Amino acid sequence: MLRFAVAVSMIGAVVGSGVVGVPAPASAADTVRGLQWYIDALQIPRAHEITKGRGVTIAVIDSGVDATHPALAGQLAGRPGAAPAGSPQGRIDRDTKEGHGTSMAGLIVGRGGDRNRQLGIAPEAKVLPIALSGSEGNAYDGEVARDIRWATDAGADVISLSIGFEQPANVRIVEAVQYALTKNVVLVAATGAGGRTVNSPANTPGVIAVNATTRSGGLARYSVAGPEVVLAAPGDDIIAPVPTAVQDNGYAVASGTSQATAILAGVAALVRSRYPDLDAANVINRLIRTARDAGVPGRDPEFGFGAVDALAALQRPVPAVDGNPLLAAGALPGEATTAPKGEQTEGPAVAIKVKNKTGIVVAGVLCLAVVIGAAVLAVVVARRRRRRTAPPVGPEPGRALVGGPGFPPPGYGHPAVPPPGYGPPGGSPPPRSDSAQHPHPPQPSPPFPPPASGQAGGSGQPGTAPRQGLGGPHQR
Repeated sequence: MLRFAVAVSMIGAVVGSGVVGVPAPASAADTVRGLQWYIDALQIPRAHEITKGRGVTIAVIDSGVDATHPALAGQLAGRPGAAPAGSPQGRIDRDTKEGHGTSMAGLIVGRGGDRNRQLGIAPEAKVLPIALSGSEGNAYDGEVARDIRWATDAGADVISLSIGFEQPANVRIVEAVQYALTKNVVLVAATGAGGRTVNSPANTPGVIAVNATTRSGGLARYSVAGPEVVLAAPGDDIIAPVPTAVQDNGYAVASGTSQATAILAGVAALVRSRYPDLDAANVINRLIRTARDAGVPGRDPEFGFGAVDALAALQRPVPAVDGNPLLAAGALPGEATTAPKGEQTEGPAVAIKVKNKTGIVVAGVLCLAVVIGAAVLAVVVARRRRRRTAPPVGPEPGRALVGGPGFPPPGYGHPAVPPPGYGPPGGSPPPRSDSAQHPHPPQPSPPFPPPASGQAGGSGQPGTAPRQGLGGPHQR
């Protein structure tokens, strides 16, 4: 703590830019790897003994990625220049203030190699960079929907969306997400930053909506509570690569659900690599069933199913499911989740296995004949008794007959009336392309590493005020 205080006291802040310069590190703990506290919290070194994400492609829909950053050399997928129609080059980060897309890519696939180079959650996976058209990597919801479809068709196994709009799930994004899910893609999105509700596309059914946790495992103060929250991942004081145009030593520290989303996308890539035969539904099921419960017991609006546990997701036995557990009615808070194959939420007290199938069929036919015979006998006896005791035809004294043959009793034949408040089915709310962006609370900035010999070093960056663009902001 003393070393940290001394280092911070020497920091010179660039007011308004959110970028912080720092002196030389006091020890190895102040290197890039030394500041990656979340790597150790998630036991990623042990997870890398099982898999590093080889064979998996993660699409990062963001501001673009600086392909020249040393931490990302050779880590990008797709043909250079390939992009959705109307989109800019994905291998250039358009966010000149924070380098948001570069940071997200580095968190997922940073190649590592030494203590001053970012180690990603899935360093042997590849990132497919897709740049949004706004001047700083912002966009409108129709563009995001188009990019989800393009990433799906381009072969993405996971789509990471550290972006969002404070609005209900838009029909275009809903349809794009459904398209991706049918193509076996896992989608991960940020809940927001200090807003009132979970943002779109994180609030779209089937998407893993991610909240952020602190170093101590608590919920970060800027996370957004809501019934759509699925999982939580580390998001406080996360060091990540940035273009040298943002910070000359190539690294910055920031906090947000954006960072948590990228980290969880990396864990999803590890699972897809470890279990290549699992479909998207079962990858999601594995992530939520192995999560560490946090907050109130069971699924809750803050942590969802819990905090992601990378090692458990790679090792623990998890029964398979037939469908996406996030699309089942049981995925709502307070309700049971989809029952997995081979398991029942409630089963019979005794199970009987039959080997002689022919014998059991004959026995079943005989039993059925006995039951039918008994029923016929009971009907015949009842009719004979009614004939002997049938009352005279006509009304009882002092009482008039109501209706007669062919007339329904009172109340029949009236159309059903819906309860108050119900109306004709309506469509989805209209898309909003001018959603307000959420500010991110300033975060404390730990020291950063200096440039290593011949390569990028470290820098710092707390959360910044929101940027105004064409629509949904990055989630800080």
